[in-house]
Amino acid sequence: MSSVKRVPAADQREAVRHFAARLAVETDCSDVAADLAAGVAGLVVVDSRDDASWARGHVDGALHLPTARVAAEAEALVDRDATVVTYCWGPGCNGATRAALEFALLGYRVKEMIGGFEYWAREGLPVATADGVLRGPVDALTAVPAGASCGC
Repeated sequence: MSSVKRVPAADQREAVRHFAARLAVETDCSDVAADLAAGVAGLVVVDSRDDASWARGHVDGALHLPTARVAAEAEALVDRDATVVTYCWGPGCNGATRAALEFALLGYRVKEMIGGFEYWAREGLPVATADGVLRGPVDALTAVPAGASCGC
């Protein structure tokens, strides 16, 4: 018996609803990087990690607002009309999900950056540190090499 087909795939309408809903609340590292590089207006990328994590390195251009402080500080720091993108450590961490929920409860439009800071760094995207903005090597097992396209 097929492990994949053990539970039948959803019908078209259910699949469309599901995948459209995911895209409405999620984005990925490469799309965020492209929008930051293009200077897209009204986009605020929020690092929801603690102070020590932020200090080790973060998405260049991100705002540091740990999840526990979102409810108290968001309105003073983030324009109401912005689209907020939250991130935390990586796929094994739900900190970005918690931060996104806090922003949603405050009435913001919000998406979670899937892959988090882990995949940002693994894709060789710009990381801001006390020593300046650095780019690490691209992890060939998790990211498309420079000059190539995954076609998505």
